[in-house]
Amino acid sequence: MKNKSVLGKNKFSSETIKRLSLYLRNLKRLGEQNIEVISSDKLTEFLNVTPEQFRKDLSYFGEFGKRGVGYKVMRLVEEIEKILGVNQRWNIVLVGVGKLGSALLGFESFSKFNISIKYVFDSDENKIGKTRSGLKIDSVKNMKKIIKKSNIKIAMISTPPDAAQETANELVGSGIKCILNFAPRVLKVPQGVLVSNVDMASELESLIFFAKQTRFK
Repeated sequence: MKNKSVLGKNKFSSETIKRLSLYLRNLKRLGEQNIEVISSDKLTEFLNVTPEQFRKDLSYFGEFGKRGVGYKVMRLVEEIEKILGVNQRWNIVLVGVGKLGSALLGFESFSKFNISIKYVFDSDENKIGKTRSGLKIDSVKNMKKIIKKSNIKIAMISTPPDAAQETANELVGSGIKCILNFAPRVLKVPQGVLVSNVDMASELESLIFFAKQTRFK
């Protein structure tokens, strides 16, 4: 298996990275079924991705299979984990411990991807000092000091919309470089900071629009 570093040389989209994550999850399931080798045709059969797209996505990062043979499942798992960076532990912080924030704290699958919520912050005095899912809720007033000391680079925001931008400003000022935003608010961040938005209302509205169109056909 020939591996070569091509980051920065070839341009690939964020959709490529999302598909790599999809491939990884399915490869792990195959590994759990003791499947050792698989072809791109078989792997993509239920992923709504063509074998050509799968091979193209991998080609940005190296050569991982053998023509006429296929891919060694667990070896490819290891290679994609290296590409995504989930072969090492990543500590993140969560800001906002309402219903959604509490649900995120209880999401057990984070650990499967070497992701650990290390610190939790909120502005509600009634929540500060209490424990949720084994983590003590700290005040947002202490957020900058704690994040800088811990050198954490990833954060999740699940605050109310009117607090999201101020929270993002504080996080960026603390050294955060990547934000997963669950608040229904478009965030303005400086260049060099990545924001990924999870807007469930928008996704549902898109589905409702499609359902409305098909309803009259």
